[in-house]
Amino acid sequence: MKTILLIEDNEEMRENTTEILELDKYNVLTAKNGKLGVELAQNNKIDLIICDVMMPVLDGYGVLHLLSKNPETASIPFIFLTAKAERTDFRKGMEMGADDYITKPFDDIELLKAVASRLKKNEILRSEFSKNIDGLNSFFSEVKNIEDLSKLSDDRKVKTIKKKEHIFAEGNYPNGLYFINKGKVKTFKTNSDGKEFITGLFKEGDFIGYTALLEDGKYNESATTLEDSEICLVPKEDFFELIYKNAEVSKKFIKMLADNLTEKENALLKLAYNSVRKRIAEALIELKNRYQKDEAKKFSMSVLREDLANMAGTTSESTIRTLSDFKEEKLIEINGGTITIINSEKLENMKN
Repeated sequence: MKTILLIEDNEEMRENTTEILELDKYNVLTAKNGKLGVELAQNNKIDLIICDVMMPVLDGYGVLHLLSKNPETASIPFIFLTAKAERTDFRKGMEMGADDYITKPFDDIELLKAVASRLKKNEILRSEFSKNIDGLNSFFSEVKNIEDLSKLSDDRKVKTIKKKEHIFAEGNYPNGLYFINKGKVKTFKTNSDGKEFITGLFKEGDFIGYTALLEDGKYNESATTLEDSEICLVPKEDFFELIYKNAEVSKKFIKMLADNLTEKENALLKLAYNSVRKRIAEALIELKNRYQKDEAKKFSMSVLREDLANMAGTTSESTIRTLSDFKEEKLIEINGGTITIINSEKLENMKN
């Protein structure tokens, strides 16, 4: 049963509203002023707050301000209840972080619809979705229940792309967001001499290509599969709906997109300051961290020496020599194109 905190100084209004909510099977806690309301919110598990604006001791704006400063209460859905209907009051409440605004007098259905809608949105935003096509489809299915996003399409077909085939190319304009359902993908830039520099490694559950969409420009890198992969294209129109139509969904979606931004930044710093030997060791560990599924087994992967060299920002010749050194030092094993890491600890702690 969901628990709703009702903060209302008018006793008749408080009792009537409580009765409506309890008839719809909600557990209701009540407070007759803002100060008591804040204390109840901080000491109980609250699923939603309905709060009057004009109250003695502490008004609704003060309640929202105090709760938003506390990490444990900041994410509780908050609905203002007020007899004031001026536009400035609506704007002030929303700018402070209120989720909805109900103007007195209201009828039972209006109140219950607002409560149910807000609880549903909050449930979606707190949910974790699996990083595969089923999870992506579940996310779309859930957010389509939100009124602002009802026009999202169902067109998210998965396409199989063979090893070494392009997903998108540097200089082209994007027509959607790519989601990796299965497989491994690299993004890279090419200089005037045709030399590749790998800018990112991606696996199932990752999104790629969103930077160009957000910047409304061309791709500044290319993306190619490292093995046969299943790729889903989210149409551009759906991407912008998720980003711009609903603030709460946008925050959730951006968190889903941005898993690897810090990794990219750290990788560039390491590239600038580390030795070739250390960079290749780190490239091997990055592959392990990115693609190892069974921690109980040694990590093995077939990888082109050229790709490994591009990850480390060095030549293929230097990479081959360094791998040979690592093999003699019993840090790795090499069988054809497959590299097996046998001492990841020493690779991770490689001195510069």
